[in-house]
Amino acid sequence: MKEKSIKKNFIMNAILTMSGFIFPIITFPYIAHVLGPEGTGPVKFATSVVAYFAMFAQLGIPTYGIRVCAKVRDDKKELSKTVHELLLINVVMSVIIYVLFFASLFLIPRFQKDKLLMIIISSTIFFNAIGIEYLYKALEQYTYITIRSIIFKFVALISMFLLVKSVDDYVIYGAITIFAASASNVLNFFHSKKLIEYKWYGGYNFRRHYKAIMIFFAMSCATTVYLNLDGIMLGFMLTDADVGYYDAAVKIKTILVSIVTSLGTVLLPRASYYIENKQMDEFRRITEKALNFVVIFATPLMMYFMLFAKEGILFLSGVKFIPSILAMQIIMPTLLFIGLTNIMGIQILVPLGREKIVLYSEIAGAIVDLILNIIFIPSMKSAGAALGTVAAEFVVFVVQYLFLRKMTKDVDIKKAFSRISFWKVGLATLIALGTSFWVKFLDFSGIFEKIEVQNFILIAISGTIFFVVYLGVMLATKDRLTTEIVGGILKKVKKR
Repeated sequence: MKEKSIKKNFIMNAILTMSGFIFPIITFPYIAHVLGPEGTGPVKFATSVVAYFAMFAQLGIPTYGIRVCAKVRDDKKELSKTVHELLLINVVMSVIIYVLFFASLFLIPRFQKDKLLMIIISSTIFFNAIGIEYLYKALEQYTYITIRSIIFKFVALISMFLLVKSVDDYVIYGAITIFAASASNVLNFFHSKKLIEYKWYGGYNFRRHYKAIMIFFAMSCATTVYLNLDGIMLGFMLTDADVGYYDAAVKIKTILVSIVTSLGTVLLPRASYYIENKQMDEFRRITEKALNFVVIFATPLMMYFMLFAKEGILFLSGVKFIPSILAMQIIMPTLLFIGLTNIMGIQILVPLGREKIVLYSEIAGAIVDLILNIIFIPSMKSAGAALGTVAAEFVVFVVQYLFLRKMTKDVDIKKAFSRISFWKVGLATLIALGTSFWVKFLDFSGIFEKIEVQNFILIAISGTIFFVVYLGVMLATKDRLTTEIVGGILKKVKKR
């Protein structure tokens, strides 16, 4: 198989990430104003609940599938057999989970409140089963993934503006979000015939996957618990509106996390391939670069949106979501923690076959999240849920780092972190904050009536100043990776 360029994969994944960034920025302000927290809350609650059922149906296959398919990607027959085995396991589990889902739908009173919405959201279980996304990532088919995703997001974007007109349309909103995120999996299934063969080979060995799948499933359980536990606990302990307030903060965080983790996403199949072919020097090289990338990108994003959280919430969600501001400020450090654990866990530990370490870290995070939610949600509401999430992600980072420090034979994590210019990042961030802070005191109320427009202008001005200054300081201090990225972009521009 022809080896694909990491730079090309990163560019395509960056475009995909940008589409994921632009889609919510365009739609969420509209949805927030039409539905309000009372409308977005039920969709968030239903999505969080269904995520648990989907987790059992998937069994950790989405991540495990990337690794195992990447290892045999040069052998079409073996790759086809591997996909057949994983697909059959996935389909059987999905049928079992659907039976349990519909049983719970009639037995749990809270679920009956929005039965139709729950059923619609549950279609993700089916779409995930047939989507075999892991195959495309293992083969580094990021051009296909990007084009396909943008097309479906665009259709969903138009549908949202045409069909969601009042708070009563929250079920339609839920259906459109599922279409945007999962409907393309149908196309995946039919397109996969170009990549693998769908014929009965015989001699399938399902057992070879069970042990690894269960470890990845346990990892998925722990992750799903502390990613969706907040919304579910808020829904049971408080109101739909409180879930909606938290959802507004989480949506912004999710967009930013996708930017920070974009490089790690394309490196997993490459890291698995390097390890399988004993190219450990290459593995260490891309690992160090990925960690550096996360720190350089996550730190300024985290600090900027902590400072301008109010403007961000008012622009994207409106005055109805003012209670979301504190939750957003509290949850922002997760950008850095998730970015780093995405590299340490998914790019380093998983390709090295150390999934159990990732599992331990995520179990620790889930326990911390559960305990802190019980303590803080009753008094701090959405901000309490955000606090639990930050603590959980920090614990995941600490556990993974401590384990990796003992694995100097495969990767020297202490050395990798020592090569990151933290002082340059810190200095650039502080100067950028200092030069953009004054924008908060500008008042455009006399020029523009809508508060969303006023805050959009504030974000546009402050964001431009902040990130231009940050980039300028990083270049002035001659940060190696920043200079390399900017230099590469300038060379391509000159060629064109």
